[in-house]
Amino acid sequence: MDLQLSGKRAIVTGGSRGIGRAIARTLAAEGAAVVIAARDEQALVAAAAELSRETGGQVVAVPADTGDQSSVDHLVERAVAEIGGVDILVNAAATPWGADQASDFEAITDDVVRAEVEIKVLGYLRTARAVSPHLIAQGWGRIINISGLGARQATSIAHTIRNVSVSALTKNLADELGPRGINVTVVHPGLTRTEQLDTRLAAQSAEKSTPVADLERDLATNSIRRIVDAAEVADVVAFLASPRSIAITGDAIAAGGGVPGPVYY
Repeated sequence: MDLQLSGKRAIVTGGSRGIGRAIARTLAAEGAAVVIAARDEQALVAAAAELSRETGGQVVAVPADTGDQSSVDHLVERAVAEIGGVDILVNAAATPWGADQASDFEAITDDVVRAEVEIKVLGYLRTARAVSPHLIAQGWGRIINISGLGARQATSIAHTIRNVSVSALTKNLADELGPRGINVTVVHPGLTRTEQLDTRLAAQSAEKSTPVADLERDLATNSIRRIVDAAEVADVVAFLASPRSIAITGDAIAAGGGVPGPVYY
């Protein structure tokens, strides 16, 4: 299937690593010009160069902090100047949620919640605010927000709030921007194979003298009984970013390999 992404122009925040990087790679491979954004300029520039080599496409690095509106505005201005405009925004810039982070009620301070909302929720709002005038002016666009299956499970107040809030943001934007030709969706990855996960499992394997395959098998509690790769999440996002996804907006797409038991309708 031709996703009709050739010639499209995309911004991917959090594009220097993990799921964001995999999304940038897939969009570039499908023919889109891509601007990747992150705070670490050195890592970002290296990622853009590598993605350009891998895909043969145009991948441009623009350092940005989504916690700051002026930085976000500069990102969009640079993107328009570098690749000629913007058609697609993928919001993937967020602090990773790890097992070592505060999860019980007593440990969740106001500052913990504020930090999660500031980057993952308000950060997504800032980029949408900066990009939407360009999408509205051309009468077409796609915004895909990367959230997480933590939206559907009470594991931590801060973790759940940030993911549920992204879903609420998505639905509001979808209803408001839909008549302007802009689809907005949220993707909920589950446990996903990224560079960070591979590093963590290698360290645990060495510490416990347990094969990585055994550690992965214990973690793979989803319906397909294996860890989903970041590239497989990126395939879902690429479809949602394409003109072919017109029938889907305002909805949450789970991309974690299935959750055994619950029925979502």
